[in-house]
Amino acid sequence: MRDIHRVLGDREFKNVAEMNAHLKTLLGPGLKEALQDAPPLTAKEEAQDLAYRAMDAEDEKEAASFANQALQKDPDCVDALITAAELSTQSQGEFIAALERAVQTGERSLGTSFFKENKGHFWGVLETRPYMRARQLLAEALYEDGQVSKAIKHYEALLELNPNDNQGIRDLLLGAYLAADNLKRAQQLLQEYGDDATAIFAWGRTLERILSADFTGAANALRQARRGNPHVELYLTANKKIRKEMPDSYSLGSDEEAVVCIDILGEAWALHPEALCWLHAQHLPTGRPLLSHKKGAGS
Repeated sequence: MRDIHRVLGDREFKNVAEMNAHLKTLLGPGLKEALQDAPPLTAKEEAQDLAYRAMDAEDEKEAASFANQALQKDPDCVDALITAAELSTQSQGEFIAALERAVQTGERSLGTSFFKENKGHFWGVLETRPYMRARQLLAEALYEDGQVSKAIKHYEALLELNPNDNQGIRDLLLGAYLAADNLKRAQQLLQEYGDDATAIFAWGRTLERILSADFTGAANALRQARRGNPHVELYLTANKKIRKEMPDSYSLGSDEEAVVCIDILGEAWALHPEALCWLHAQHLPTGRPLLSHKKGAGS
């Protein structure tokens, strides 16, 4: 995408059809040929390329080398600052402080007016993405450190900047709201992204209804959640051992999706044993007990 931006430059198109026609010329070898006529990379662009290489490096030594080279060319290269933080900090506190500096650097580089002009579609502007990545990592680090309220503020800010949520921030925010017993904001988030069909929102909605003491609504939500991904219940009810490894990808309704769901919502459920007791007490519509992971169960 950065290469396409370089080739297009400040070029303007009369309409979408003209733009699409031009983009087709960049398919296959077309992009490589067009780059030969593009302006040379600036030091900042060279630094970003090195930062990408650091992110894709096969080992820490190589990653550190690329990150250091990037920072020599551009001390404000946010992606390189992230990699350096991941490799050099010795404690969670140091890591958080380093990420805070990376976020502040990104804010300074983009500028106040940039935020005002592009709020609402931030991720769509390519140069914002290092900042968005840094702020998400900061929020996650704060959450892991027990600073939930601070994490929530960053998650909320990220969604305000980019409501389309290319980063999946709403999932993390829902888990944080439920863990913090912020039911009002959880309800608002569930409503705002009401068409979200993932297990995280289905099982999050179930927990929210239980905590709101709406047990009829909870039962309805549970039926929907089971229909969407029954594997989550096996993990929540300790009928299946939780995996330590996170999947690289998943499909809706899969066990891999359930693992991701537990990673995000597991703490919120664990903090509310009364919700788990309610879940244990429920039975499938057929009258049978909860699903079991044993061979043949539920067949």
